[in-house]
Amino acid sequence: MSKKELNTKKQSHLPEHGPVDENGREILLSLKNVDITFGKGDNAVRAVKNASFDIFKGETFSLVGESGSGKTTIGRAVIRVNPLAAGEIQYKGVPITGKIPRSLDREVIRNIQMVFQDPAASLNERATVEYIISEGLYNFHLYKDEADRIAKVENMVEQVGLLPEHLTRYPHEFSGGQRQRIGLARAMVMEPELVVADEPISALDVSIRAQVLNLLKKFQEEQGTTYLFIAHDLSIVRFISDRIAVIYKGDIVEIATAEELFDYPLHPYTHSLISAIPIPDPQLEKNKVLFTYDPSVHDYSEDKPELVCIGHDHYVFGNKKEIEEYKAIREKNVPLKSITIRDPNEPAQQVQEEEEVSNEPILDAPIHDTGSFWYKFLSFLLPILGLIVGLIFKKKHYYRNYKACKRGAIAGLITLGVFVVLFALLLWAAVL
Repeated sequence: MSKKELNTKKQSHLPEHGPVDENGREILLSLKNVDITFGKGDNAVRAVKNASFDIFKGETFSLVGESGSGKTTIGRAVIRVNPLAAGEIQYKGVPITGKIPRSLDREVIRNIQMVFQDPAASLNERATVEYIISEGLYNFHLYKDEADRIAKVENMVEQVGLLPEHLTRYPHEFSGGQRQRIGLARAMVMEPELVVADEPISALDVSIRAQVLNLLKKFQEEQGTTYLFIAHDLSIVRFISDRIAVIYKGDIVEIATAEELFDYPLHPYTHSLISAIPIPDPQLEKNKVLFTYDPSVHDYSEDKPELVCIGHDHYVFGNKKEIEEYKAIREKNVPLKSITIRDPNEPAQQVQEEEEVSNEPILDAPIHDTGSFWYKFLSFLLPILGLIVGLIFKKKHYYRNYKACKRGAIAGLITLGVFVVLFALLLWAAVL
């Protein structure tokens, strides 16, 4: 480790500004080869794999992907709730993961706030709304006097669409959308530099979504707030983001500016996400052809993939062969067609598409493949019949039932064998 790195690690306070990249942009948050693992040994699950990206000051950086892809896991790691198995997270160039000085810890808490995905679980049910929103102000004494604190809280409550009389109530008295607004008010009243917004509008009514998004934009313009916006709704992400990162099963597969990503969705998974965006016209939506991502198209057995910049500040995850193909497509400078509308006068094609979809392995999974105890018990009593039934289950892809029959039959055969041996020994002893 160099002396410069050692001094950085010992730093107990945040600098006024973060490092600057080659384009003159200030890097506020930086993830470097981050791995996050849950569980130990054989039960370990690698939720995030080698994630690396920078978030620049004043921008909205969106992290999108399907449920379970690792979006929230990264967000919680940024606020240091989830520990890292490997890698490092830096804020303004200072490492904030692992054990850090208390003074640095308080500065990080003050400057990084999170709007959680589940407002019911993230709010103290025993505290009033006024105390919930004021808690950060109390902890860091971010008010001149009591009147100033009340004014800040009431102003923030009104900005998120609630009423001053709501301050004396408790979280269980509100709907899910109202609780989400309370969580948003709690974060924004701290005037943080970085906000990790985990699905901040997913629980809101359509009528209030635009209001909250405009509020976030207002804070960004007035205070220079930076957002890590976690979402799965690309139709909204497209219009609020400066840059977008796409994550699939813990891997960051593509990073680009919003316009670049939607014009040139090079990774097949990004293509599939964009093709799934609903079209407001019912007729067009009915005839839209969904692009389904198939991970088996990648051959990473020998040539391992990595996240590579192909130019235009566009990063794509792939092996050397795929990266060359992505570069060739991008250099043509012709926007890619992400959404295909089928001609309604082609019924044969529709039937073929439906057949292709029905052949997806996930749809072929048997409903009654439970591996019930009774399969083991009956196979134990009738092991030969159990083995035959187990082979039938295996042929029909009922793997749990097959394993239950197999285990029961093996136990039955072993028990039967023991009885035969004992009987033979007793018979031999009687003859002698």
